[in-house]
Amino acid sequence: MIFSDRQDAGRQLAAKLKRFAAQKPIIFALPRGGVPIGFEVARSLDAPLDVILVRKLGHPISHELAIGAVAEGAENTPFLDDRIIAEFGISPQYVTEETERQRHEIDHRRQLYAKGRRPLQSRSRVAIVVDDGIATGSTMIAAVRAIRRQKPSRVIVAVPVGAASSILALQAEADDVVCLEAPDDFRAVGEFYRDFRAIDDREVIGLLEQSVEFGAGDQP
Repeated sequence: MIFSDRQDAGRQLAAKLKRFAAQKPIIFALPRGGVPIGFEVARSLDAPLDVILVRKLGHPISHELAIGAVAEGAENTPFLDDRIIAEFGISPQYVTEETERQRHEIDHRRQLYAKGRRPLQSRSRVAIVVDDGIATGSTMIAAVRAIRRQKPSRVIVAVPVGAASSILALQAEADDVVCLEAPDDFRAVGEFYRDFRAIDDREVIGLLEQSVEFGAGDQP
């Protein structure tokens, strides 16, 4: 399955999530790429939309390699990939310092994106957490664990595409996982999109501002 762009993927994903509309869910999107997906889902389900801010914890030499992730609302309990940390002999001091750096970035991005709006809370509600795709799954696991702290009635992970092994791991974290495509030979999320351009902060802010009326009569 190849998606034209994130908007196309979001609309296709929304069609699979229609069954949750009557439960009045709250949609949480991982920035930046997950926000166009979340926007389409929220519009289709007429549900409130917010971001859930998660930052990858990077390897000290190759920062693109994730050794874990930290999410807002769960800053004291980052998700850590113990196998990678042990394999590379990464020190506890580095993990602590990298977590603190990413906490500061989370605080900055919340102020940037929210524009004074309070973060949505999903207590006793269905929370649907979306992204444009899942590779290792570390950021999504951190997001799900952070949302759990809000005590929602259910947590649903929804993505257009993800590595089969990561989707399997997420089934142990979420109450349900909706994924349109989960190949065993997964290499990169971008391979499943014709247009996978980078999303900038202005687009994230614009989509969040456009979504303020979604589920307006049902804001938590």
